[in-house]
Amino acid sequence: MARKNKDKDDGSKSIPTSRAARFARMARMAGGVAGGMLAEGSRQLRAGKRPSTRDMLLTPANARRVAEQLATMRGAAMKVGQILSMDTGEFLPRELADILARLRDDARYMPVQQLHAVMREAYGADWESLFYGFETRPLAAASIGQVHRTISPDGREIVLKVQYPGVADSIDSDVDNIASLLRISGLLPEGLDIQPLLDDAKCQLRDEADYFKEAEFLQAFGELLGDDDRFLLPQVLPELTRRNVLAMTYASGSPIDSITDLPQAERDRVMSALIELMLLELFELRMVQTDPNFANYQYRRKTGEIVLLDFGATRRFKASFVNNYKKLARAAIAGDRAKVAAAAERLGFSMGEKDTEYRELVLEVLMLVLEPLRDDVDYDFARSTMARDLSTLAEDVRGYRNFWRAPPIDAVYFHRKVAGMYLLATRLKARVNVHRLVMRWLD
Repeated sequence: MARKNKDKDDGSKSIPTSRAARFARMARMAGGVAGGMLAEGSRQLRAGKRPSTRDMLLTPANARRVAEQLATMRGAAMKVGQILSMDTGEFLPRELADILARLRDDARYMPVQQLHAVMREAYGADWESLFYGFETRPLAAASIGQVHRTISPDGREIVLKVQYPGVADSIDSDVDNIASLLRISGLLPEGLDIQPLLDDAKCQLRDEADYFKEAEFLQAFGELLGDDDRFLLPQVLPELTRRNVLAMTYASGSPIDSITDLPQAERDRVMSALIELMLLELFELRMVQTDPNFANYQYRRKTGEIVLLDFGATRRFKASFVNNYKKLARAAIAGDRAKVAAAAERLGFSMGEKDTEYRELVLEVLMLVLEPLRDDVDYDFARSTMARDLSTLAEDVRGYRNFWRAPPIDAVYFHRKVAGMYLLATRLKARVNVHRLVMRWLD
């Protein structure tokens, strides 16, 4: 039977591998957005309206163009979009945040021909003789690589995380290109300096593209949690791991958000374990897996084990950040807004002058983020209005453009994890005594 066109039939999409090809994708996206603006402007003029640049730019069609191109390129271009959507959303126009948020769940996978080329580069021309029953259709696809199931030479059921070609070599140019596009297009607020975040993102992405480093993080977490029967992690196969292919034992489970039909007590137990793990990572290990994508957590119904996957986005934190975050948490629990502001400034947040409306607004945002840990009670995430209240405050913060500054980088990554845990707890309608969990490190 003739092979069907993969790009049309099953969601696969060839990945541009050279810098020139990737830049051409960016240019095509910019051209499409510009054309979309002209068309929208003409449409509004015919309707008797005076179009604004913002209205012409942030149309559904342009949103699709941006999301489609970044999802096709994967790698750093897609990752920067994910980071901006999750971590600086309070500074971005809501429409842009919505565009970028689509990238968290929209990754294409590479066609079979391109996949085979990557495998030949990693294992040699006879790579297929190493594995039995290699499944070309991936189990999952993300921004850096895709995961394939197979059988190892010694008969174990394993998975191979295969990196997209060209991703590692294009990190700097991808980040610079997407930053330029966002600035030139006017999608980023004028005066908002995200360069420190972008520079750090390059370093973080280089680490994520090095699968030897991810293997080290996976082994470290495996040793630390080896005696904790709540969690299950894959085991690294060093002999089959390459810089662009990570070999692991297959650890299966159901999607973590599929347990909404389980009793309240079990949902609470699962969520308490995950939040406790997050606190352990920051306050004790100073090593946090910062990607809270739901796909990185699974659940085994027979045993109640939580399967932990994907440690590529693991980040080490300085002792000074951890200590200052403890001070921030203590101050929030005590309800001492002056100490909350002082701790936030030590962390690097821009708080504005004392006794100003802007300072009070930022304080309100921080107090809301820390709300679950303030009282010694089960925090009911399902009934919480935190997300709605934060959205309202973010609208108010946008009115103070002269004070805008990108948040401290370490806080960006940690709050990304916090936001993901809160979102999952809300999805599971969990009740968690976060106060009791965090006091283990604050007493």
